[in-house]
Amino acid sequence: MSGFELSNQFGEPVRLLDPVGVPVVVVFFPFAFSSVCTGELAQLQENRGVFDDAGVRLLAVSTDHKYALRSFAQSEGFGFDLLSDFWPHGAVASRFGVFDDERGFAGRGTFFVDGGGVLRSVVTSETGEARDFREYLAALADLKVSVPHD
Repeated sequence: MSGFELSNQFGEPVRLLDPVGVPVVVVFFPFAFSSVCTGELAQLQENRGVFDDAGVRLLAVSTDHKYALRSFAQSEGFGFDLLSDFWPHGAVASRFGVFDDERGFAGRGTFFVDGGGVLRSVVTSETGEARDFREYLAALADLKVSVPHD
């Protein structure tokens, strides 16, 4: 796991450094406004309290430009950072191994990083399929953080 810096939807720099200090979930998604991505991020927003209560920072990353991400976040009411891996195009997604070179976008990969910068778990799915939120809960447990149970 290596650190990175990307701009969020407001153009503010967001840094993920090694070690990070707090647990982080980095969620790569293909495109703002696409139906599967919108549904996935809406589910994360609906369950944001699970991450907040566990003290885990949620970061969503795509190769969309920050202006598209700002409009997406505002229209959908997302209260977490959407990071732009626009230029150099897909550089961070490539470092995480989720950039699709042939199609030019980030695939669906989610990385759970503990407070020391150690990768603890990964949740992936095919491009057209949403990730299962139960896998997020299991991965949060791998971080050794408190996760509310039903």
